[in-house]
Amino acid sequence: MDYRHAVTADAPAMAELFAAHHYDALTERERAQQGFVQGGLDAGTLRSMAEDRSFLVADDDGLLAGLLGLLSPENMTDPPPPARAVLDAQDSLRWQGRPLRAMPWLFYGPVVVATAYRGKGVARGLYTAALRAGSGRADAMVAFIERANRTSWGAHVDGFGMTPMGEFTIGDRRYGVVGASLGSSAISDA
Repeated sequence: MDYRHAVTADAPAMAELFAAHHYDALTERERAQQGFVQGGLDAGTLRSMAEDRSFLVADDDGLLAGLLGLLSPENMTDPPPPARAVLDAQDSLRWQGRPLRAMPWLFYGPVVVATAYRGKGVARGLYTAALRAGSGRADAMVAFIERANRTSWGAHVDGFGMTPMGEFTIGDRRYGVVGASLGSSAISDA
């Protein structure tokens, strides 16, 4: 498996993978079993984000096994409501005793693993690739996870050891904010 930055040619496969695992494309049972992603990332948006090196992919000899967003908050031109909530809470969200606003940090996510690759270490490989890609760029990577997405919460908090930082609610949806260090010790622990 090759974990690398996405290139523009990856955009159609990334859009297909994203759409196949979108909340609206899955049944309630599928969402509970495998997790889900939200938001609208079409091929054009993903192509632009690949140009900015804002996505990592898991490439299995030309087949897209997974994707992971890793981008600077300053590069978000039109953040979706949950990302906007994180941006608005930078003074109250704290990472290692400091307000998030006081340090460089990166948005982590969305993360999608193709069904055929689930349970084969692809999510862990993408997480480790994100730690490497973000090291030297920022102090932390921060994600928001809808609390109803127990699969994602379990993988990131229970599995990878991301640290809960706070919560917020938008409408009837609750989100948790989690973070991970981007220092060299975090990479060796991954």
